Amino acid sequence: MVKPLIFKVALPVPIYRLFDYLAPEGINLDMIKPGVRLEVPFGKGKKTGFLIEISTHSDLSTDKLKPVLRILDDKSLLSAKELRLLQWASHYYHHPLGEVISAAFPTALRQGKALAVKSEKRYTLTELGQTTDNHTLKRSPKQQSVFDKFQSSTHYLSDTDLSAWNNNWRPAVNELITKGLIKAELTETKPSNPKAIIRNTPLICNPQQQQAIDSVYNTLGQFSVFLLEGVTGSGKTEVYLQIIQAVLERGQQVLILVPEITLTPQLEERFKQRFAVNIALSHSKLTDKQRQIAWLQMQQGVCSIMLGTRSALFTPIKKLGLIILDEEHDTSFKQQEGFRFSARDIAIVRAKQLLIPVVLGSATPSLESLYNVEKQRYQLLHLPERAGSALAPVLQLMDIRNKRIQEGLSEALIAEIHKTLAKQEQVLLFLNRRGFAPTLICHSCGWVARCQRCDANMVIHFDAAHLKCHHCGQEQALLKQCPACKAGELIPLGLGTERVEKALAELFKDKVTVRLDRDSTQGKGSLENYLEQINAGHVDIILGTQMLAKGHHFPNVTLVAILDVDNGLFSIDFHAAEKLAQMIVQVSGRAGRAEKPGKVIMQTRQPDHPLLVTLIQEGYRSFAKSALQERKAAALPPFSYQALLRVQAVDIKMPQLFFKALSTLIEKHNTGQTQVLGPIFAPMARRAGLYRYQMLFQNPRRQELHVFLDELIIEISKLKQAKKVRWSLDVDPVDLY
Repeated sequence: MVKPLIFKVALPVPIYRLFDYLAPEGINLDMIKPGVRLEVPFGKGKKTGFLIEISTHSDLSTDKLKPVLRILDDKSLLSAKELRLLQWASHYYHHPLGEVISAAFPTALRQGKALAVKSEKRYTLTELGQTTDNHTLKRSPKQQSVFDKFQSSTHYLSDTDLSAWNNNWRPAVNELITKGLIKAELTETKPSNPKAIIRNTPLICNPQQQQAIDSVYNTLGQFSVFLLEGVTGSGKTEVYLQIIQAVLERGQQVLILVPEITLTPQLEERFKQRFAVNIALSHSKLTDKQRQIAWLQMQQGVCSIMLGTRSALFTPIKKLGLIILDEEHDTSFKQQEGFRFSARDIAIVRAKQLLIPVVLGSATPSLESLYNVEKQRYQLLHLPERAGSALAPVLQLMDIRNKRIQEGLSEALIAEIHKTLAKQEQVLLFLNRRGFAPTLICHSCGWVARCQRCDANMVIHFDAAHLKCHHCGQEQALLKQCPACKAGELIPLGLGTERVEKALAELFKDKVTVRLDRDSTQGKGSLENYLEQINAGHVDIILGTQMLAKGHHFPNVTLVAILDVDNGLFSIDFHAAEKLAQMIVQVSGRAGRAEKPGKVIMQTRQPDHPLLVTLIQEGYRSFAKSALQERKAAALPPFSYQALLRVQAVDIKMPQLFFKALSTLIEKHNTGQTQVLGPIFAPMARRAGLYRYQMLFQNPRRQELHVFLDELIIEISKLKQAKKVRWSLDVDPVDLY
């Protein structure tokens, strides 16, 4: 009797196993390979799954198995190596395989929709548009803004480009087409011509840049990891561009990952100015359709370069020849929800699998990467000097103890700002806290506005006249009377960017201030508009949060001030000192990037703190060396390996019962050196109405930790208490919250 064929299928559900289905009758096994999408029955509905294996064996009797409903693809959309990478990621991060594979697909393909590459419209200036005076449209500001965008661009603009710039571009573009200033054409994107790659001539590099370029060039076609450590303004991007050129000339594709969406528009512009090739974008601000087009164009080899955030890492790429991670130290490369992967670490595994080089760039490399250089796993490429004639900024600690402070600004700092503005130069002020003030307190009885769903204060947003929790998003109207004593005066306590912005408007009445934070840049294209204003010299003072710290080039900024450097000095998380040092150096890097010398002032009440003193006197590398010694003494990563088990529930008793049941299983399976810390309340014990606990596992041997976790996951899946809580495992956590 011929045994029926069994399809072993990965489904996007939080269950740690494959599901068995009967293969469709008359299937040609030569035509179907692992990775193809399948439509299968699941529960009372249907799901899109992924074929992993074809077998004749199942643990269930065949009469209990349901047949596959449909095979959705003629061939797998993923190569065998890409599927193997996802299987490795599922195993390493102990996350269900179906959810991992699903995360690699655009939404439409994930939902089982048909594969289709659609053409995008491209827009360019007509001959009339090229010769028309740019003040012609001054009575139509929206059209004028779009027309300016086309005139400043060196290439065509697509639907994707315009949507990334401004959400409401279509009406103005249609008017400009009617006036004959712009033309639209529907063109099918064709693969780039390898003989016409360069649009603009590369810059002449200094010896250190050239050495870095040559080092990577000599390893093209083989696996190697390079840590490109370059001080801010040292020309890392030019190094990237020249290495990318060499890869493109070999007929291969390049993947460039950046930590933040905010960095993609300016990087994209530089790439388009340099290269006459098709460039795909992938980040969360694009529509599902735009991301699917980019995904398919890279998979089919139509686009030569993909520029994206961490999720772009899983894009199937036909002829990948190089991976670059810019700002490799940034914790945004670690996914914090669901499938908690590190884009940096998986990028290295992918490069090793494909035998290609990977370049990790940063002015402030992570301690893990510096440790890997020490162990000779990575090769260090060092750019110690700023490119061109720019000099490193002067760093200064400003002691504000017992000094008069006006909304976060000391008198000495205000005087420095006046001096800078008098020279027609720009000032950048950094405060990593948005909103008006972090606390609303009653001056009479001491009542504080707390979030009802989190162990956190409600933040005052003055302009919007509401209180908001920055952890769960809950909002309420701004209170006018104390609900506790009914009479007390409610006053704001602490600083936020909104509050400092109002103070700057009073102190510098004739100057233009722009605030850049998540609240002020919510509108599509708003950040790009602000950046254009800053670079055009229409802004005097730039105030913002961490989005200012990365990558931006403001040639006329000569004074940078960090208003509250002490905020990061005291934390229960051992990562905090590293993150603070990186933030200080990155923010400082915005000062004096052109010919004018720069100055960085850090307001502090801890002028003798070892971290601050080391950074100022000896630089980031000395801090990192000292921090690594401390980590080694405490047996903390990278000298050990960690996994964090997070558990949360509406009922406070449920996580306690879960951990009680788990403790006996841990004792049974922990036969090695795995240290178990907890369970304890998370630093924020209640968030979004859920009580949160955590347990930390640590082991000096990575393999031993993962063997223990493999066994533990199987046992957790069997626990009845696990069904009454939400639990997740975070391997190599970057936040112990």
